[in-house]
Amino acid sequence: MQTVILDFHSRVQEVNQYFVFLEGLIQETTKLAVMEDNGEQKITAIDSDLGRTLKANAFLLLYNLIESTMRGAIEAIFDEISSKKVSFDSVRIEIKKIVIHNFKNRSPDNIHSKIKDISLDIITAGFNSRELFSGNVDREEITNTARKYGFSFHTDYSKTKHGENLYIVMKNRNDLAHGNKSFPEVGGETSINDILKIKEEVIEYLQQILQNIQDYLDKQEYLDNSIEHP
Repeated sequence: MQTVILDFHSRVQEVNQYFVFLEGLIQETTKLAVMEDNGEQKITAIDSDLGRTLKANAFLLLYNLIESTMRGAIEAIFDEISSKKVSFDSVRIEIKKIVIHNFKNRSPDNIHSKIKDISLDIITAGFNSRELFSGNVDREEITNTARKYGFSFHTDYSKTKHGENLYIVMKNRNDLAHGNKSFPEVGGETSINDILKIKEEVIEYLQQILQNIQDYLDKQEYLDNSIEHP
């Protein structure tokens, strides 16, 4: 999980750097130096269409942060269970259901070599992180995922709005990815101040969800609490 958290902070730094640059361009505290035909540099403000395009691109960066963070966090749960050599019989019913669902969708030809001790290896043998999410990560998806695994999805609403802005990020990302809207169109729908607010709330929400998952792992809440564990 520490690797996931470090990767999250690294990506957040990249996002923040982009937003500092974007804000400067939009508010004209940062300008472009354009080389003229005569070799001289001309300082100019950003073109309005380019500004809208760069604002739209901010949604792609934020969505990348959201999906990569959640995928890494779920991988960390499986890694933790595997490293602790937790057996199938010992995990909570929610995890059992996930394992069975993963396992039944795999071809025996692809997983038989991964299984040495079925009570242990069945948990990770059918897991494929690439199948976790596919452009669909918003608050609802994270809440459903939390319920599936048994970790908390509660956050401080005053700082996160409980992740309600993740839907806006996801929708804009999908509109851009599927060509439903142009970059200037998406970028023109949201002010720089609103995008900055969305960014802060999304980052805070993800950070608190990661802390919830860390607590879940620390307290071994993936275990079945109806049985006694050594």
